[in-house]
Amino acid sequence: MGPPRSKKRRPTFRRLLKTSGVKLENKLKNRQLKQQNVAKKQRKEQKKLRQAVKDAAIRTPRPLETYRKRPEEEDEEEFLETLPTDMMEDGDLQQMTSMARQASFITRDLSSCGPVHGGKKRRSEVVRSYEKVPRKMAKMEEKEVIHLLPIKDKRGVIPQSVERVKKQQEEEEEEEEEEAAEQTEEMENEAALQSAEQLTEEQTEQLRAEKINEKKLCIAALASAVIAEPFSNVKRVKELRGMLMESDPCVAVTVRKLVMVSLMEIFKDIAPTYRIRPLTPAEKAAKVKKDTQQLREFEEGLVSQYKFYLEDLEQTIKDWKQQKKKRSQAVSFSSYLGLAEVAVRCLCELLLALPHFNFHNNIIVVLVPLMNDAASKVSGMCCDAFRCLLQVSGMCCDAFRCLLQVSGMCCDAFRKLFQQDKLGGASLATVRVISGLVKRLNYNVRPEVLRTLLSLRIKEVEMKKDIEATAPKKKFMNNKEKKKNLSRMQRKWKKAEEKLEKELLEAEASESKDKKIKLHTETLNIVFLVYFRILKKAQKSVLLPAVLEGLANFAHLINLEFFDDLLNVLQNLIQSGDLTNRESLHCIQTVFTILSGQGDVLNIDPLNFYSQLYKMLLTLHAGKPNDDIIIVLRCLDGMLTRRRKQVTLQRAMAFIKRLSMLSLHVLPNASVGILAANRAAMHSFPKCDFLLDNEVQGSGFYMPELDEPEHCNAQNTALWELHTLQRHYHPVVRRFAVHLSLGAPSEGSAALSVDLSRRSPAELFDDYSVRDMTFNPVVSAPGTKKKDHFTVGATLLDAELQRRAESVLTVTKETELDFTTTHTHINLQS
Repeated sequence: MGPPRSKKRRPTFRRLLKTSGVKLENKLKNRQLKQQNVAKKQRKEQKKLRQAVKDAAIRTPRPLETYRKRPEEEDEEEFLETLPTDMMEDGDLQQMTSMARQASFITRDLSSCGPVHGGKKRRSEVVRSYEKVPRKMAKMEEKEVIHLLPIKDKRGVIPQSVERVKKQQEEEEEEEEEEAAEQTEEMENEAALQSAEQLTEEQTEQLRAEKINEKKLCIAALASAVIAEPFSNVKRVKELRGMLMESDPCVAVTVRKLVMVSLMEIFKDIAPTYRIRPLTPAEKAAKVKKDTQQLREFEEGLVSQYKFYLEDLEQTIKDWKQQKKKRSQAVSFSSYLGLAEVAVRCLCELLLALPHFNFHNNIIVVLVPLMNDAASKVSGMCCDAFRCLLQVSGMCCDAFRCLLQVSGMCCDAFRKLFQQDKLGGASLATVRVISGLVKRLNYNVRPEVLRTLLSLRIKEVEMKKDIEATAPKKKFMNNKEKKKNLSRMQRKWKKAEEKLEKELLEAEASESKDKKIKLHTETLNIVFLVYFRILKKAQKSVLLPAVLEGLANFAHLINLEFFDDLLNVLQNLIQSGDLTNRESLHCIQTVFTILSGQGDVLNIDPLNFYSQLYKMLLTLHAGKPNDDIIIVLRCLDGMLTRRRKQVTLQRAMAFIKRLSMLSLHVLPNASVGILAANRAAMHSFPKCDFLLDNEVQGSGFYMPELDEPEHCNAQNTALWELHTLQRHYHPVVRRFAVHLSLGAPSEGSAALSVDLSRRSPAELFDDYSVRDMTFNPVVSAPGTKKKDHFTVGATLLDAELQRRAESVLTVTKETELDFTTTHTHINLQS
């Protein structure tokens, strides 16, 4: 038999691997602890060495003459000198001399009576030893200890280190300050010399141009450095921002404007595409990579400099608004108008270029009140103009023009912001600030402030939201229903199908979409709150047209609960007679937009609104400002086309007849839009072809002066206007007139082309506009009808006159006329 088998189990290979890993970790930990201990000992030794060198320097013996004697000591020496020296022995004098030469005697506290090497006594009366040290000590160079890799030999680990002398930064800073002071002194001296020499205007202008070129080169160099390497040169922005405080009155305004615009372009270029948040204390304390630390420093510097830049722009605008003069007097108050205009332009550019970046809401808060500055300062400027009519009138006009320009820039910037804001966060912040401004000023704001809200992009998204809310939700089967109704294979396929559908639903219903819908809903609620407040409290204000236009634009999104009250308010406004044609048209458009959308469930017959629009058609402006026609076309789309089931045939024929009369008097683009609306009405009401026939339908006759479309007997007339429009100078108007006179067919040779038939009346109105004083398409010039001679033929209606003309034309030989005979005279009388 072989040797007995050992009962101890052999470790498995996995266990060996695990054990070796633990050992390696322990060895690594021990090595790190040893290195830490060695480094700690090395730091202690270096500390002791520095302390010893310092103590040795303090205890260096110095001659007694270097100490300044106190008055008491001087009096005691004078008293000792007066004593007789014959009382002292020679040995005593030698002992005192030897004691004076010892360093311990000099540095020792003489007030104590203890021994030289005795222990330290902690008493409050004892003056500390370092207070006896002279104040002026020998300057020593500060050295920085650099630890190198240690050396290991038989004795153990030997630490290695190298000392390096630190650079004296303070001395360098002092030298830089001295150089800067010398430069400023030299510049002041040069300026004094130049002023003393009394330069001419040409020399002054040349000097100013040289200074401006020098500043431009400096700005360009700094900006190029920052844009080329923003991570390492972000501190250069501070130097560039310091040029906003240019003190030279000769070039201060120009330099400040250039620096404002340059900084704006720099921030637009180097700003990241995300919002920078402040770091938490835990994140600051954590160790990160070098690249991460560099990125953090760049972001921190960028945010701080961007904040300071915005504060400078805001302060420039405040100084201009408050008419405050700076102490430096470098920039006159009249120049603040131009500086404020450039500052506002820079803020508008940053508002549009960096809507995602920090301090965007602060820019909105600064710019929204400027939208109303033209209205708030008119009275003050007019008073100034009357006070100083001859001197200040021109400047007042310039200030008012600048105010209007600033207000227009802000309004345009917010319109563009609303149009390009896809998520809705910036729009919501702006609408909140506008609502607060309107309420704070008690509705005394410019109408343009509210008209900017018409550019909000919330119409399409809210419509999709309503459709999704009304659509039935997908219902998935539970396990019991599956087992009861489906087989095993069907349950397997059903499970896979439901999983796929859930993934698709999650992909569609993303977080950004839900957030967008929520933001748009909140924005719309604030807009309607502003509109309803003005309708309730300020119906006589100048904001009413803008409110009615906004209600007409967002009427399809109004909650169903407000329909009855809103219809009553609008009807009362129209019947009051205080509204203009445009305001009344907006009221009518709002009503029919509501009734053609969610309000179609309401059983309301808006006959008064039909009569009001029918009455207003003949009072519209037929000249160049024909913007009311497009509102009429939108109202007709909601009144006749979308509500064709609720409209009677007599009402439709009355509108078609009056619109045909209106098309004879308006501009060609309005005629095209009106004829397109007539075509849509004839398609919605096919029996309107009675108007193309000369026969009378029923009794009575047409009364065009009656303002009630139901009782004007429009069925007893004909569209004779189409015959006149067939000879119109515009080719598109002629094409529509021919098309309608043939019954507006959809097919055949008389049908319209695709580009005309598929466009709405409002689109045709815009496409063929004559706003630029050009025709689209080009209108051909009329032919000349001048005739040099009579044509042979029956051209005259009077037969006798025709016979005489022919007899004269057929004479072949010349005959001498006798004017004395009575026959010719009698014939002429006959």
